Amino acid sequence: MIVSIEGTLKEAHALSTIIDVQGIGYEVHTPLTTSERLPAIGQRVSLHTLSVYREDAALLYGFMKREERDFFRLIVEKVSGVGPKIALGILSKLSLPVLEQAIRNGDAALLAKCPGIGKKTAERIVIELKDKISPASSSTSRSTSSIEPLALSEGSSQQDAVSALVALGYKINDADRSIRKAISKLGPDASTEALIKNALN
Repeated sequence: MIVSIEGTLKEAHALSTIIDVQGIGYEVHTPLTTSERLPAIGQRVSLHTLSVYREDAALLYGFMKREERDFFRLIVEKVSGVGPKIALGILSKLSLPVLEQAIRNGDAALLAKCPGIGKKTAERIVIELKDKISPASSSTSRSTSSIEPLALSEGSSQQDAVSALVALGYKINDADRSIRKAISKLGPDASTEALIKNALN
């Protein structure tokens, strides 16, 4: 099992990257939420990865944060009907804090807006994962030890800022994207007010 990869970024596309590791180029499939945080071509990059083996291929999925990788693995292993491709689409549409909040709140309608997710699949995601999302610590855990506890990297300020933009009329995915960009500029410790102000400018 390949759990991480570090090397030189050779190519970067919306849903995949090529990372050179000592002369060997590895194709790594990445969600948009990771792709948008990659360094410039030619720079060093390190991703947390999950290997998925099929009869006809061996695929590598990469994420900027361990928590995102663990959530990806959790949803693929625990929710029937959700494979790596759909899971990648979910993490491309919404950031992890917003996804976890939607699952805790039982918001299947929000999850259904992700590509490849219908109403029934969204409801399955909520049912299968809700008891694995701790409302107290905002962390995801499994009954088995193969996945480490998953903690939010951004706190409630990100969630509150996204909710505020939605209340102003933004679509959820646009609000989430705007706040992610604001966090990349201001840092993960920025206040809700600062994130909203930056997103509206």
